[in-house]
Amino acid sequence: MSPSTRSSTARRRGSPGDTRIVPRNGPASTLEAGPFVFRHREALFFSRQGSVLPTLTLFPGRPGVQGPVCELLCVPQEEEAVNRRLWGGCLGAVVMTAWACGGSNEPTSPTTGNDIDNIPPVTRPEPDAGTQPDAGTEPDAGSEPDAGTEPDAGTEPDAGSEPDGGSEPQPDAGSGPVEGPWPTDAVTNYSSRYNISRVQAVGVDAAHNIWLLDGDRIGVLRADSRQVVWTRSPIGQAQGGFGPDRAATGSTVICGGSAGRAYVGYATTDLRADPDFPGLQPNYIVSPNECYQPDPAQPCFPYSHRRLQYYRQGDVDVVRLDGSGQIVLEEHLHQSVRNTTDANGNPRVQTGPRRLDDVHNLGIRNSNDHHFDEDRSILSCVTVMHGRDEGDVYVGSNHGVTRIRGLEYSSHRHPVWLNEKGSQMAGYTYGLGIAQDGDVLIANEWMFGIVTPTPRHGDWDNMDKRVNLMKVESSYLPQLNSISEFDSWRGFQQTTDGRYYLGSKDHGLWEMTITWASNQAQTGTRLTGANAEQNAALQNINALAATGDGSLYIGTDRSGLWRLTPLKTLEKVADVSGSRVRQLIYDPRVTPAALYVLTDKGLTVLRGN
Repeated sequence: MSPSTRSSTARRRGSPGDTRIVPRNGPASTLEAGPFVFRHREALFFSRQGSVLPTLTLFPGRPGVQGPVCELLCVPQEEEAVNRRLWGGCLGAVVMTAWACGGSNEPTSPTTGNDIDNIPPVTRPEPDAGTQPDAGTEPDAGSEPDAGTEPDAGTEPDAGSEPDGGSEPQPDAGSGPVEGPWPTDAVTNYSSRYNISRVQAVGVDAAHNIWLLDGDRIGVLRADSRQVVWTRSPIGQAQGGFGPDRAATGSTVICGGSAGRAYVGYATTDLRADPDFPGLQPNYIVSPNECYQPDPAQPCFPYSHRRLQYYRQGDVDVVRLDGSGQIVLEEHLHQSVRNTTDANGNPRVQTGPRRLDDVHNLGIRNSNDHHFDEDRSILSCVTVMHGRDEGDVYVGSNHGVTRIRGLEYSSHRHPVWLNEKGSQMAGYTYGLGIAQDGDVLIANEWMFGIVTPTPRHGDWDNMDKRVNLMKVESSYLPQLNSISEFDSWRGFQQTTDGRYYLGSKDHGLWEMTITWASNQAQTGTRLTGANAEQNAALQNINALAATGDGSLYIGTDRSGLWRLTPLKTLEKVADVSGSRVRQLIYDPRVTPAALYVLTDKGLTVLRGN
């Protein structure tokens, strides 16, 4: 598909610049820019086509991304209330919303099925359907929360106290790596030693249990018994079978959590334009007893029980080992938390409703506005295995990245770019990593970014740069492609010497040098081998893993496992069988540290890296 045919596929009532409003009460936060102030509330973005507004170059030197940047409602400053938050100019307004969330309109659905060689999915996204900055997100967590922050009338929240969105992770304070229960040999083939059958993804929990995923089966190689236990029948999203009319079209990834717990990702269909509701943003779910009116000149969109069922699809199941040693469903992840403030400026935790009509579990939906069901297919996951946030899990989806702690989540954020129409372009997120200092490394089909998360879980989707610092906001490598072409990132890692590396499914291995955070065009240098074999091996990359000895392990699609040594020389890792590396997990919680390598020939573990 050419870049021109991948431009905006957004479909909504009127032209892309027509009015889009969700009426809300409460004060609006503001962005000041010269004689104008950008006014916006949660789930309120007002844009006008043809307004007499200044035209600025959003990204110097980038053709095709010029145009009016005052896409939000611009009003004279004197009309604004005194209580407001001030941010830079028009350009700042656009840049800050670039990580925010909007609609996913017509991306290509991920491929799943019984052929585990098709995992991870290799399909690519169409543009994010939020042609305006993403509905429901503002850069500032201090404004009035959306109308869905309290349970909607007629719905019931979960029983019990309100979750603490400001809690901090609780790793084992002062404890260092332990030997763990597994062999410390330099190389061990776990598939043959522990009789592990075919596996599409693996994860490791805090008790060193090794979780296994195979279609509708979930397994665990238990650390205590050294035996594999599989679910006796499909559970959770897999229980009714896979298909477009079921809870999921297939399983995708699995990540370990706390002791005896794992997170299983599922794929589902992307929401498209609904012929019964022409003009309705595809990912917007009208709640019971509501009528959604994005355009005051048009009739509102009524509640649809059929559309409410979309909440049931895809997302993440939390599973655990029960007292008998069997794998059971703990719950379908649905407890959203978001740190914000009330009308008086007092801290509060926004949860949104957790039950609507007959849907008792809404799954992952936008933490800032439950109406938007955008993160539907989980494509990647990573468990934090060192540092302050040890135990947190991040999942990448068809839309953005969600942070998970225990049974709570905060969703979402993503690096994007804006096309010539002002449409957000957000690719599927396959590349996730944790930097040496705990930063979150995010790489999707087009762009990448680096976020320094706060210890407070509920801050994750806060776009205030003073809260979640960003070493890289939303960037690409001009040395590789134009901004509109797919870079197909599949891995993003930082080695112990501080260098950053990106691995592409189609374009090889790149070292990325940060210029400055807001620069959309970072600097990239492609790594080449010493001979034709090495160059061919590095062409197609599925996974990367930086290890404690300063190495970077490179999982290729056709040539097995390679290692970039601390001296920056390439060598083939001959002890690992298989030509296609599906996944790499580095676990420094044990000593010697362990590198889990999943290939088309099974699971091998390397110790001592």
